[in-house]
Amino acid sequence: MSPDEKARLKDLDRRLVWHPFTQMQSYASEDPVIIARADGVYLEDIDGNRYLDGYSSMWCNVHGHRVREIDDAVRGQLDQVAHSTLLGLSNVPAIRLAEKLVEITPRGLSHVFYSDTGACAVEIALKIAFQYWRQKPDPKPERTSFLSLEKSYHGDTIGAMSVGNIDLFHEAYGPLLFSTLTAPSPHPYRCTFCAGDSGCNQGCLRAVEEILERDAHRIAAFIVEPLIQGAGGMLVHPDGYLKGIADLCRDHDVLLIVDEIATGFGRTGAMFACGKEGVAPDILCLGKGITGGYLPVAATLATGEIFDAFLGDDTEGRTFFHGHTYTGNPLGCAAALAAIRRFETHDVLASLRPRIELLARGLDRIGTLAHVGDVRQCGFIAGVELVADKPGGRPYPPTDGIGASVCGEARKRGLLIRPLGDTIVLMPPLVISNHDLETLLEIVYESIGFVTNQS
Repeated sequence: MSPDEKARLKDLDRRLVWHPFTQMQSYASEDPVIIARADGVYLEDIDGNRYLDGYSSMWCNVHGHRVREIDDAVRGQLDQVAHSTLLGLSNVPAIRLAEKLVEITPRGLSHVFYSDTGACAVEIALKIAFQYWRQKPDPKPERTSFLSLEKSYHGDTIGAMSVGNIDLFHEAYGPLLFSTLTAPSPHPYRCTFCAGDSGCNQGCLRAVEEILERDAHRIAAFIVEPLIQGAGGMLVHPDGYLKGIADLCRDHDVLLIVDEIATGFGRTGAMFACGKEGVAPDILCLGKGITGGYLPVAATLATGEIFDAFLGDDTEGRTFFHGHTYTGNPLGCAAALAAIRRFETHDVLASLRPRIELLARGLDRIGTLAHVGDVRQCGFIAGVELVADKPGGRPYPPTDGIGASVCGEARKRGLLIRPLGDTIVLMPPLVISNHDLETLLEIVYESIGFVTNQS
């Protein structure tokens, strides 16, 4: 590519492309990174700079880039059909993927509704739960509300934002959102319940119990990210919390929606985070890693009991009136089948265990830095929280932009990562080599030290 064409692309990018979660006024003054190609766990921009993909291209790339099996599956499907609607028709990859998803997800989930983003998968789950209570054999139409956790994030559509609780992302849209109930988020580093205790006192779980005892009669479902809250700051829940929530929902006849969009497909060291505590939800939301980061496919799985509540004569109005143009897209489903198959043929989860341990050792070293307040890890997901005062846990002023500065420094050193405020997120592809993982950890260590020593 000629220098003139590179300059033209950068100019067009600044002037025409509106980037998500990006302040465009600042972006317009930067030299943009425009990705041109990729291979394995590395991305390369139009200037020839190579970057280690430390956040899996927004948490979705599981097996690396340009994976032969997935490439071949997509090319093979192109020779058949690229797209055909699922509204009243079906296609071969969508059927086969549904069979595979029912096989590998927690017991009882027997029906698959496709969409194309995680937020849509959540939106679908909320609508299914809402409609279910009106159509079940003993209807309870008064169950119109939803319960979610503080600092939760489930996507950027209206329903998903309504059950989200991050002011930075959601406050501006308050007048558009419907009212929900909120339970305290487990946050061991800054826990209000355990402040005076040496260990977890399960106060956050008792708070959920109190809410359900008081309000279960009007709650359609409790939606939760299992084991770890992602965009809320990589908050790792105490052992047993998810199982405790599941038991409480069952005891109070409240549906449990588990959002595994970020945690599914090996991220926590298990295929699904639910499985680590033996939890089988009523509704499960999947996305991101389902295609290995190739194509936009998401899925919402429900139990047979829920599905049956939507059956009836065409005139009864029990149909689930929801759908997307690209629902069940054959190319995406073919990619997903190949990505899931690779877990089996390459024994991905077993081979991941040593890298989880290597990540833990590297995080221990990062945790010794003077301005690292807390290090959190759940399988192959990690968050490093930066603080102005380590002994007291005092945060940096938001205006300092310390997290963004660290990620900017890491980029100069050849690593792409993104912050959540002043929490640095590490979520590389599951197949990263030990050598590349050590490189990632070293760059993070050096970047944090460099930036915080300058602040």
